[in-house]
Amino acid sequence: MKVLTANRLTNGEAVWLAADHSWTPTIQGAEIALDEATEEKLIRAGKAALCKNEVVDVNLIDVELVDGVVRPVRLRERIRAAGPTNRRDLGKQAERFIAVAA
Repeated sequence: MKVLTANRLTNGEAVWLAADHSWTPTIQGAEIALDEATEEKLIRAGKAALCKNEVVDVNLIDVELVDGVVRPVRLRERIRAAGPTNRRDLGKQAERFIAVAA
């Protein structure tokens, strides 16, 4: 299983390609490629977005489902999906704390 990730050019935010070819700020919204044909489709969409200066650093990454949640296999990608490891009050992980506190 793979998803396409990149960084939004306007603000550097880590994003993932959704099924509608928009860039979602959470990995849970990413389209998951289960076969080579879908991987190629994701790569083509990523290259098109790169050419339009929407994103940079476009990469296909390995993911797994853990208790129904999409989780990157590599630690580097887990950090990009969540935020900095030294401050849980920053990055995407902080949004979860804010939602719980609200």
